[in-house]
Amino acid sequence: MPMSAIDLNHMKRRLQQMQDDLAAVTAAATGGAGVVELDQSRVGRLSRMDALQAQAMSLESGRRRELLKHRLAAALLRIERGEFGDCVNCDEPIDPRRLEFDPSTLCCLQCADKAER
Repeated sequence: MPMSAIDLNHMKRRLQQMQDDLAAVTAAATGGAGVVELDQSRVGRLSRMDALQAQAMSLESGRRRELLKHRLAAALLRIERGEFGDCVNCDEPIDPRRLEFDPSTLCCLQCADKAER
């Protein structure tokens, strides 16, 4: 599929919408990473374990949201620079269907496959 098949305005709107959605999720996800009460007289052992697990999951979710935030910003910057749609590893065009699935993707399918091995 030729690179002219990529509608940059459409991709920019999608990336901006993804940023807005991520900001809303981030704003709604407050409090889960708070301090866990360790006083055994106030909180039972299993409750503390549940709280520690919830805290760890909340921290990991926050880390992933932050990573996605950076990926979306980088994709918008690539559009601005005229580099969007090119693999960052081999400079070959990324299949437009792959970009439609994930506009923040950095690599073509071949380079992504090599990186996973």
